[in-house]
Amino acid sequence: MSRMQYRLGGMLFSVLGGMLASVIFKRVWKLAAGEDEAPESTDARRGWSEVLVAATLQGAIFGLVKATVDRAAAHGAAKVTGSWPGEEDQQPGKDA
Repeated sequence: MSRMQYRLGGMLFSVLGGMLASVIFKRVWKLAAGEDEAPESTDARRGWSEVLVAATLQGAIFGLVKATVDRAAAHGAAKVTGSWPGEEDQQPGKDA
């Protein structure tokens, strides 16, 4: 697998991961706040704490999904090629 193929696949998985993270965040917010939509940062009717909690939760979910997708893509590429993507001397960790 060439580096270019890995990067193209990574872009596709990043988009899909972003969509998945958005769906997860909407469900978590609905469970946590009982509302269908999270507050926008510019919504004058919402307080600082509500806006910041929503942003923190959204960031945590997006970060978790991104790390999961990136790690799974690297692990898959390593299975296909026999080497970890990136630096040639790297090998998967113990928990890979």
